Formats: sequence, structure tokens, C-alpha cells
Amino acid sequence: MKKLLRYVLFLASGSINLSANGQEMLESSQFPLIHHNLKNDDLGPHFLFRGKKYYQAVLARDHSLPNIKGNPVGNPDGISFDFQDSLLNGKLYYGFIPYGDSWHPQPVFFRTPAKITGGKSRVSIKSLAGRYDMIAWERKRKGSLGYRVVDDAGYIIYDGVISFKGTGPFEIDNTILEGPFINLLTHSEVTVSFKTNFELKCEVEVNGKSFSSKKGTDHEIRIKGLDPATTYQYIVKYGGNSQTYEFKTAPRPGSRSKFTFAYASDSRSGQGGGERDLGGVNAYILKKIMALNMLKGVSFMQFTGDMITGYRSYMNETELEYVNWKRAIQPFAHYYPVVTGMGNHEALVNFYFDPETNVRIMVDKFPYKSESSEYLYAREFVNPVNGPVSEDGASYDPSVSTDDFPSYKENVFYYTYDNVAVVVLNSNYWYAPTHRLLQFVSGNLHGYIMDNQLHWLDKTIAKLEKDKNIDHVFITQHTPFFPNGGHVQDDMWYDGNNDYRAVVAGKRLPKGIIERRDELLDIIVNESSKVRAILTGDEHNYCKTEIGPDTYRYPEVYLPQKIELKRTIYQINNGAAGAPYYAQEETPWTPYTSGFTTQNAVVYFHVDGESIDMEVINPDTLEKVDELKLN
Repeated sequence: MKKLLRYVLFLASGSINLSANGQEMLESSQFPLIHHNLKNDDLGPHFLFRGKKYYQAVLARDHSLPNIKGNPVGNPDGISFDFQDSLLNGKLYYGFIPYGDSWHPQPVFFRTPAKITGGKSRVSIKSLAGRYDMIAWERKRKGSLGYRVVDDAGYIIYDGVISFKGTGPFEIDNTILEGPFINLLTHSEVTVSFKTNFELKCEVEVNGKSFSSKKGTDHEIRIKGLDPATTYQYIVKYGGNSQTYEFKTAPRPGSRSKFTFAYASDSRSGQGGGERDLGGVNAYILKKIMALNMLKGVSFMQFTGDMITGYRSYMNETELEYVNWKRAIQPFAHYYPVVTGMGNHEALVNFYFDPETNVRIMVDKFPYKSESSEYLYAREFVNPVNGPVSEDGASYDPSVSTDDFPSYKENVFYYTYDNVAVVVLNSNYWYAPTHRLLQFVSGNLHGYIMDNQLHWLDKTIAKLEKDKNIDHVFITQHTPFFPNGGHVQDDMWYDGNNDYRAVVAGKRLPKGIIERRDELLDIIVNESSKVRAILTGDEHNYCKTEIGPDTYRYPEVYLPQKIELKRTIYQINNGAAGAPYYAQEETPWTPYTSGFTTQNAVVYFHVDGESIDMEVINPDTLEKVDELKLN
């Protein structure tokens, strides 16, 4: 199968229709009130655009979970896989995972792959005996197998893992499919998250104490009562099996100890073949970043958006890409937290299309409580829940009696580590990719922060300003305030056109994109003495931009009120984690930019009390790219 999002389109054929994944399209009474021109007729849901109907398209299915896991079952010789796709031909690479033999257990692939024919494949465990039995499965009567699904064009679709037991016949054993991951780390607690293939009640043992999960496949186990700045071994126990790793708690707030954290974004699929595009992820560069983080001894990593290629219409296709991203970081994220934020490529969309004009209209997928980009993201990642609720209740909310907007749960939040706070914004909330058509359908455009999120940021910054334990604040969002290469036509600039703004229920919001950028800057720069930098991505390059009183920030003709900045901070753009590059473009603030490179990069902030030294390293070559003293 070729690696494509196959835009094969079918028109609906009734007022209620089944999509390709068996989910019902909504009736008119269920359409979100925050959109307009959305109707239903005998042919199905559609948007009206200049008198023409654009019907909701049902796309042909691409590879997705759970089928691409292969539905493994034991057989007398080993394991059989059925990917339930008769058109899938290729190779299944496989090899044992030697848990306990390495800090970062990964499969060591056997020299000869198995064939995938008509969507089916078989792996002989018995052939991996004797000199190939590096995990002693013959003696232990159990083991774990990593496997990689590659189609006949050489495209890597999925990296999986499955555990087995027996010596023939074989059975599928309890398996950790994702994780374990370190999440929500503080000076006194941590959450260990992971997913299993079977419904299990699992335990995590730390310092002689056991903490349990409810029976299920998704596990988030909260470990409390820990000491600050202490390294703990933890043992994950799942149905007779176990894995052992370690983590280090954060220092007590305000300790002002020395530590390092990392920043990057944009690891979606790149060019060059192989692991540069592993099921929607540049796993090649991502793994190098994670390994370098271990070498640098980072306390945590912030990764803000465009983790995956995305722009899917089916949740289980997006979920497949998320799984591949998590698999790439997994061997290293057993030990330190990787905190994520949303980008535009995390978009899960409803797709409307007219075959005659080839005009496509995309909006955030709904229903928002069960299928939106925001819902799926919160389901797949473990982040703090201290952000705003949604845009419900804003002045433009069309109904105070219903929940109209998607949730901000786990996609807008803040967290602290010692004397540093990181505020994570979502500049692709309720995102409608076809922004030039917003006036006809309603939605939010790329880079626009809506009112409730803005007000939450204002309150959060005020709170952190008063916090005596916090010396440094970093704001991170996917889209640059000041784009420099690749997104000058949008982000928070739109080629200097302030007319762009969100549209709710057919009404344009009062503030344009540049006005909203200025309101954010007023909070971040003028109302705060602690914000050191804005960490952005979206543009696939590294570049730092000085944001201060002298920085040119407006087009030649600009009628709204301009703001004055009272001090200087930096925008650190690092969208260089593997996505295809963008070259630098000319902007009003180009004289205030430096360090621009299209090479891959990871940014390190070395914090030592009131001092912060920034270091930028190419994870592929290990050469230094840039450096800066932030205060």
C-alpha cells in the first residue's frame, strides 16, 4: 500500500449516513451552534458556500489502529499476524526486546524478515532458539518481540511490540504496548502511564510501596509521598510480568538548583526515506534528540506541536501516528517527562468537498466531546488539567445553556519545576485549516488565541508574578508571534494583514490577528517581569528573534493602536525536529533575528538560580548551532 491519505470521496445518501469507520454523520439538530451555513438534506450534511453545497466527504481508509497491530495470536511455531487488509504486502521485521539488558530496551531485529502477503504474516519463535535466543525464552518460557510493518514500497507503517509465553504452542502474553512514561512530575509525586494489550489491574512499586490502577488497558498510576530531588527505581507489574526503570523527582519549589530542560517541535514525517517517515513521524531525528537529552541529563523536555503528519478524518488513523511518535520517544521517556502541546498537524477534521470546483472546506471534527482534535489529544497524552475549560461563556458564545466549544483539557495548562514555570498555550484550538473560507463556515484560524484562553493567560501570569518560588517563566505555543521562514503568510502575522480573525456562528471577532498578538505581548512582556522567552515552532528551522522596544513589529500601513514594549525578551523558534525545512524570508523584524538554520536542532536551557544559559545542538551531528545568555 502506498503511503497516502487517500482522498477517495463518496457522497452521503440520506439524512443520517454511516461513514467509512461505521460512525454516524450527525443530524442537523446536532450540528455545533458555533458553525453556520451547516445544513442537512437528502444527500447528507453540507456547508453552503456562495450558493453551492459542499457535502461531507467520506474518505477511503488508510492504515489505522487497531488493525495495523496485526491482531497477533499464538500458533504451534510462533505468532501469526492478520492486519485485515488483503491489499497489504511487504515485510515484517522482528526481533527480541532484551528487557533488563539495557537502560533503553529496543528490538534487535533478526537478519531475515517475514513476508506479509495479503495482509497476513507469521513469525517463527522456534527458529530464534539456540544462538539466537538472547532473551533466554526457552528457559523462561516467555519473552517479548518487537516488530515493524513495512509495505511493498518500503514505507514503514508501524512499530509494535508483543509478548508471548510457552515453547510451542505459543500464546500471547500480557504486554505493555505503550510506555511506561513519566508524567506530571513534581517534587513529591509523579504519574506513571502506560497501555496494555489486555484489561489488567496493574501496579507500580516505588520505594517498597505499591500503587495500583483500576482494571483496564489505559493506566495512569499516581505515586505520592516522595522526597524532593531524589532518584527512585520503579517497577511496573502487569499480569505476571514486570519492567524496571527510574526517575528523579523535582527539587523543592524555589530551591534554585542547577538543572537543564530541552525544547523542540515539529517531528512530523520528513524526507529521505527510512525512519525519517515512520508512520507520520521523523523517528530518526526524534530518537537522536531523546538520546542526546539523556546525555545532557535533562530534567524534562517540552515538545510543542506537529509531532505527527496528521490532518486526518478518522481518529484511529491519527491514533496510529500518535502511537508511532510515542514509540520513538519511549525508550528514553521511561526516565524523564516529555510534556507536549498541540500544533496544526494534530488536526482531526471534518472534510467537505465539491468535486466540480475542487474546493475543500475543513473544520475541527465534531462532536467535540468524543471526536475532536482536542478530545483525542487529551486521550492520548497525560498533561496537567489546570487550564481554562473551553471558550464557552465568552461574549461570542451563541448559547449559554449548551457546551458549544471543544475542551481545553490537557491542551492549555502550566507546570513548574523548581524556579521555572512553563505555560503551554494552544494556538490551533478549534482549528479550521481552510482559513480563507472562515466567513462562510466559521472556525478558528491558525495562530489565533481566543478570548477565554487569553484571559486565563493573563490570570496565570499574574499568579506566577506573585509566586516567590518562580524566577523564570517560559511561554510556549506552536505558532510564532514573529514568523521568519515558511509561515510568514499566516501564524500571528498573515503577511501583515490584521483582517484575519476567528469567526463564531457567522460573526467575525472584534480583534484581528495582529491586535491579538499585541494583547498577548502586553501580558507577556509589559505585565510580567519573569517571562524570559516564547518557545515556538511551526516553521521548520531554528531562529531566535529579539522582541523589544526597538523591534519593528508592524506593516507599513497599520491603523489599529500600536503598543509599546517596556523590556526585551526572545522568541526561540525551534521547529527543527525533523519536518521538511523552510528557508528564511524577509520580514520587518529580520534585523532582530539571528542564528537561523535549517539543520536539525534541539534547544537546551541550563538553569542555575537566576541565571539561564541557552545552548542549541544539532542532534544529528552534535555540533553547536547557537547560544545565548537569557538574563
